[in-house]
Amino acid sequence: MRIGKQEQAFTAIAASDADTITIRGHDLCSELIGQIDYTAYFWLLVTGERPTETQVAVTNACLVAIAEHGLVPSVQAARMTLAAAPEAWQGAMSAGLLGMGTVVAGSSEIAGRYIVDILKASREPGANLEKAVRTSLEELKAKRGKVPGLGHPQHSEGDPRANVLLQFADNRGVSGDAVACLRALGRIAPEIMNRPLPINVSGAIPALMLDAGWPIEAMKGIPLLARAGGLVAHLYEESLRSIGFIMSHKADLAIAYDGPPSRVTTSTRNT
Repeated sequence: MRIGKQEQAFTAIAASDADTITIRGHDLCSELIGQIDYTAYFWLLVTGERPTETQVAVTNACLVAIAEHGLVPSVQAARMTLAAAPEAWQGAMSAGLLGMGTVVAGSSEIAGRYIVDILKASREPGANLEKAVRTSLEELKAKRGKVPGLGHPQHSEGDPRANVLLQFADNRGVSGDAVACLRALGRIAPEIMNRPLPINVSGAIPALMLDAGWPIEAMKGIPLLARAGGLVAHLYEESLRSIGFIMSHKADLAIAYDGPPSRVTTSTRNT
């Protein structure tokens, strides 16, 4: 059964025949293998354009910043899945990636879209960046919403990863409208929200990537690709010295049951 109206049966990513494999207009064997690094290839695959040296450098910096973050929920899910099914690396990888949503890792996409919306508002007649930022923050405060890209439970004085990324963007001449918007948010939000709200890595990454020319529609691909590398490291270690069942046991000990008591008493059980 056909669902929806789809008229254009085309893809611009890849094609092959008996003699060639074409990727985004490039011959895979003669132009890409051994001649382009994976980050540049990733950019080419997604956007259809070969990136500049600066675009590759920015993407590399962002990927390195969040590839590994310890035993976060997505890593625990992956490791416990592999412990239960040691033959299913693909299942364990999927378990880790499926848990990357609005709270973990996927927050970069939310922050990126928030920045894009503010920049769009700042270009309206009679508006500017300062006014757009203040208006947006006031609306969030009224709704008791969180400010995307700001705040961190551990790094209350400032996320060191974000600080390094922003300095890197300045040094590379990448910082543009998106970074300016993020910095305005970081400057104004604590005043409006009445609490410390440092720029975090989930805000810095989309700001850098947007200013480097990365499409907002593909922003979630950056943390997904980054964390995939970290998951491989955890799954390899899990295959050598498993802690999946240890984590499962610790969770069982940490969580107390507060449901209804059993209707079967000790005395009835023994009769």
